[in-house]
Amino acid sequence: MKFTEFNFHPKVAAGVEAAGYVAPTPIQDQAIPAVMEQRDVMGLAQPGTGKTAAFALPILHRLMSGGRGHVRALVVAPTRELAEQIHAAITDLGQKTGLRSVTVYGGVNIKPQIARLKQGVEIVVACPGRLLDHINQKTIDLSRLEVLVLDEADQMLDMGFLPDIRRLLKQLPRKRQTLLFSATMPQEIRTLAKDVLRDPE
Repeated sequence: MKFTEFNFHPKVAAGVEAAGYVAPTPIQDQAIPAVMEQRDVMGLAQPGTGKTAAFALPILHRLMSGGRGHVRALVVAPTRELAEQIHAAITDLGQKTGLRSVTVYGGVNIKPQIARLKQGVEIVVACPGRLLDHINQKTIDLSRLEVLVLDEADQMLDMGFLPDIRRLLKQLPRKRQTLLFSATMPQEIRTLAKDVLRDPE
């Protein structure tokens, strides 16, 4: 199996080639086709197995058609380090697409984030607490969200973010594609997956 077989949009394929990707990892091989079919996906994968590309590439492919300048994809991550890593991967892989991604997390001034969101972005990579701040302050509009990714779900559970995630889910459109990735599957994550995923792959 080669990356070329996924038939990504040419501008996404250019990012794959620039990144030097040739053969997909097992999680990419299994997740990408299902995500491209716009199915909900539950992925069990350890860090370092290439799962960021497993959701980033099909999301970039999807966003190549449709409107620009409003939030269409949201990735929720437990830490700012991971949020920055995901944002960097999306920026690298999507360098030819013209799609814009922004990170949103606490511990830094909220004003630059508000300014970037105002400029219009298609992808937001966020930590739960600061994202809820933006929702409460009405500085982010998620009404046209198409894809939600919950990344490192077990780590979010360990860090006590599950109540925030549940609050967040109430603010999102019900009609959306949801992808959940976790390194382990404790009972609370199974329950969350059951609640948020529809007939997942």
